[in-house]
Amino acid sequence: MGREHAGAAGAEQAADLESPRLTRTGRREALIEVAARLVATGPVEEVSIEAVAEAAGVSRPLIYKHFANRGALLTAVYQREIVLLHTRLAGEVERAGTLEAMFRALVRGVLHAEAQRGATLAALRAGGGWDPALRRDRRARDRITVRYFTARAVAELGLDETRARTAVIVALGAIEPVLAHWRHDPGPQQAAQLEDAYVALALGGLTRLAAQRAPDPAAGP
Repeated sequence: MGREHAGAAGAEQAADLESPRLTRTGRREALIEVAARLVATGPVEEVSIEAVAEAAGVSRPLIYKHFANRGALLTAVYQREIVLLHTRLAGEVERAGTLEAMFRALVRGVLHAEAQRGATLAALRAGGGWDPALRRDRRARDRITVRYFTARAVAELGLDETRARTAVIVALGAIEPVLAHWRHDPGPQQAAQLEDAYVALALGGLTRLAAQRAPDPAAGP
């Protein structure tokens, strides 16, 4: 949808966005949705308070009631994109039946997201859509992911929780190098090779640890 169509659609929503019956939260979410549509249809550099006001068919002061500046608006859009991505990935991982399938679902989903939305997310970050609060949110999501993979490794491989958690943290940390390699050679064949290599390394490392006898802390050196 072009910018002119986005503006027309926003004008049709203007009465709803300015309606006193609309809650503050509802109005804020509607403005984020308008901004997200603009991000999806054109350069992030062109997404300004003025552009969102025009697309939504509302005044700039109304937008400033919810967002202090353009950076705050882009941060809200970035957060929305990340939450949607995390929710989708979490669902795919939870539906996996084995630890191997979980790692495969994770790396496949991340590579797919990078291919579809990576440039947009990078542009949002560069445009001001990043702040310390988002970093804290990411850490919280990462802790949940670590706990989920650790529990499955303990149940499936018989690892003790401490060793399983350490290995899972290392395995999940390898996602970033996988993405870096894909960016140098993007494409489905490279994605498939990286997926297989990542799963083999992640699962192989955990399986090897499970085959070793866990050290007895009481035994001493």
